[in-house]
Amino acid sequence: MKAWNAVLQHIARRITGAVATEFGSRPLSGGCINQAIKLTLRDRAYFVKLNRADSLAMLETEAAGLEALATAGAIRTPGVVCSGQWEDHAYLVLEYIPLQSTGDQALAGRQLAALHRATGPHYGWKQDNYIGATPQPNTPDDSWVEFWHGQRLGFQLALAERRGYGGALQVAGARLLGRLPALLDHNPPVSLLHGDLWSGNLGYDRNGAPVIYDPAVYYGDRECDLAMSELFGGFSERFYHAYDEAWHLDAGYATRKTLYNLYHILNHLNLFGGGYGQQALAMIDRLLAELGD
Repeated sequence: MKAWNAVLQHIARRITGAVATEFGSRPLSGGCINQAIKLTLRDRAYFVKLNRADSLAMLETEAAGLEALATAGAIRTPGVVCSGQWEDHAYLVLEYIPLQSTGDQALAGRQLAALHRATGPHYGWKQDNYIGATPQPNTPDDSWVEFWHGQRLGFQLALAERRGYGGALQVAGARLLGRLPALLDHNPPVSLLHGDLWSGNLGYDRNGAPVIYDPAVYYGDRECDLAMSELFGGFSERFYHAYDEAWHLDAGYATRKTLYNLYHILNHLNLFGGGYGQQALAMIDRLLAELGD
């Protein structure tokens, strides 16, 4: 903790406006990219994310994403307090919400559907951001097929090739890119998305109400959030039933969710390597087989 005292003192002064202030702090578990700390000032707690100074853009786009989700007024997010840089550290300060892993999953499903009712003029977002630690381009586009081709699937495949993952993965990936119009022919609404909705980014407050955090926000097909929620499990049938009652899913979702989750598996390949390459190739082959290729 000694290495963080100076930046925490700076954050405490920034929050309170005091020249010097007493504070309490303790590290929190769960973060794999940033160091998470609970900061206590004047009987109020804050959630602080710390990283290297060159991570400031990642933290600032996370703050912008949280603010966009909050503006929709559909599902609770931690309030943004401030972000900035102090010497060698970048930081993001959020409202501290004591969370638990269980709560009202039916309410979470209904509120996610309400979030997706918030729509924008174009696919993409006002700025690029990050999916995990990977840059995520969001240049606005009127075509969902073109957006997914250039800024999601194509982007991750190109990144994988630069990192040495070529061969069969790139051959099959190129075939799949050429078949995107056949897979994405449903003209989805331009929904506001969390963008990285796995179970680790959904918690519940002390009343059991859902809270979402760590977003990778953009406007896109609402099915992307639903697909991601299925990728690693952790969501109950109550969640999906409540979502479907609030906004029924379109035909073809069962196939498209494989395509949408391929983006995340390729991102895991680019971040962590290992067996994600074979998993990605198997997903591509399955999609091509369903298309009759």
